[in-house]
Amino acid sequence: MKFLTKACFGMLLAASTLSTPAFAQEEEASGPVSLSGGVSVVSDYRFRGISLSNEKVALQSTLTVSHESGLYAGVWGSTLPDSPLYGKYELDLYAGFATEIAPGTSVDIGATYYVYPGNQDFAGPSDYVEIIGKLSHDIGPVSVTGMVAYAPDQKSLGSDDNIYLNLGLGYGIPDTPVTLTAGLGYTDGSLGAASADGNYLDWSVGASFAAGPATLSVQYIDTDIKKTGIGAVDTLYDPTVVFTLGVSF
Repeated sequence: MKFLTKACFGMLLAASTLSTPAFAQEEEASGPVSLSGGVSVVSDYRFRGISLSNEKVALQSTLTVSHESGLYAGVWGSTLPDSPLYGKYELDLYAGFATEIAPGTSVDIGATYYVYPGNQDFAGPSDYVEIIGKLSHDIGPVSVTGMVAYAPDQKSLGSDDNIYLNLGLGYGIPDTPVTLTAGLGYTDGSLGAASADGNYLDWSVGASFAAGPATLSVQYIDTDIKKTGIGAVDTLYDPTVVFTLGVSF
């Protein structure tokens, strides 16, 4: 995910922020500890508007262990096109604390360590850490989630830091398995080097359909990054429609 973020503001899907587990199914735990997870196939692995899979299909999975106190830890992974810097796989290790602070309002504070096991030393460091905070509030069928993610100075970020701000909206259509979403984001900094000045906007609209443990979603994603004239690079930011099929447990 090295292409993006030193300061990011946006309205994105909470579920499409890939530093959190995708298709993790929340269930009532029979004890103090619960386990959830899922597997999904995406037509294009987009992270904050940019393709990290070179517009190719990616397989993603997640596993989370949660305690009734609100503490949780887990792992999320995705296949990648093979490269010296990132290898063939991304592995995100995350942990944090989530709790409801008022009826319909919850907070989530944690950290994610982005790891690329196939990184080759000559390509330079690729792993980095991001500290993430989220505040969510439900207004009837509408869910609003704001997120702040901060990555301190690290060699993989060019000895620079990052901040990412995110605001997402979701609307679950009553008495249906359909959820509508929309988002707008802003990225700035060393991870936002995809654009000339290190910042850019991204936006998305989408819908998802849930049937038991399976979820099918479609999302239109675009950015305001200016074209470079290099076709292989420009395609990473081109507007696209992403399809996702996932199964959770």
